[in-house]
Amino acid sequence: MISTMTWVITIAVLVLVLLFDLTLAILRRNKETTLLETGLWTVFYISGALAFGFLLPGWTNEQAQKEFFAGWLTEYALSVDNIFVFVIILTHLHVKKEKLQLVLLLGIMMSIAMRGVLIPIGVALISRFASIFFLFGAFLIYTAVVLYRESDDESKWKEGRIVGKMRAHGISTFTIALVALALTDLVFSLDSIPAIFGLTKNPYIVITANAFALMGMRQLYFLLQALLKRLIFLSKGLAMILAFIGVKMIFEALHGVGIDAIGPVHVPEVSLEFSLSVIVTLLIITTVASLTATRGIAGAE
Repeated sequence: MISTMTWVITIAVLVLVLLFDLTLAILRRNKETTLLETGLWTVFYISGALAFGFLLPGWTNEQAQKEFFAGWLTEYALSVDNIFVFVIILTHLHVKKEKLQLVLLLGIMMSIAMRGVLIPIGVALISRFASIFFLFGAFLIYTAVVLYRESDDESKWKEGRIVGKMRAHGISTFTIALVALALTDLVFSLDSIPAIFGLTKNPYIVITANAFALMGMRQLYFLLQALLKRLIFLSKGLAMILAFIGVKMIFEALHGVGIDAIGPVHVPEVSLEFSLSVIVTLLIITTVASLTATRGIAGAE
């Protein structure tokens, strides 16, 4: 059980970091971010997450540490995919560079706000309805199938009806970009929240894993612009991760309602160690395969 003081300190530190990022974005809103700067900030935020994870057993336990790393890796990978969609949308809308920092910051704040609303709802549903894992698991598998099929066309983005109507009515590009990012955030939040609950039911781990995954997304945007054409298998890897977590959730739901076997077949109990190894392996394979397949693009550039 996490003490009230631990919650207060954790939330205070996370809020301070986010406020620092907000201040930095406002001060540099009219400046172009360099590749070196984005790289250093990305290393800083990743190091912060790793340090938090390694120190976590000091006030929780080793199980929480494993859950945090599994959750953070999954949420961070989903955040990277989210950033790629941001790149496509903002490039398509031709958002001015001096407005880019502010648009990104507001988009990331919307991501945090949506998760802040959806996480308590998820906790309440799980605490009251154990069978909700069947629904979450099925939804993740469905999402994985859709993502896998659409990943071949991930470099294209089509305006939805709402965005199209806003453009037709002469609404500013800045406002259109915010609406487009908000709709994207909503879709990704609906995927990421069930995914994290498939790995841990601890609210403290759910919140901290999401917070660390969202930290530095603004800087990460500029770093990933150059990799958009190279990580061609990222969505396929994420689809497999979501499908794996979805199946894991259904297995847990079956055990939760007292079904340990279906006929002669025993329902597996998927350990967190195995889940973490699968997530790490899929991310490594996806990254290496993508970079290997696109060596020609890197050479040409």
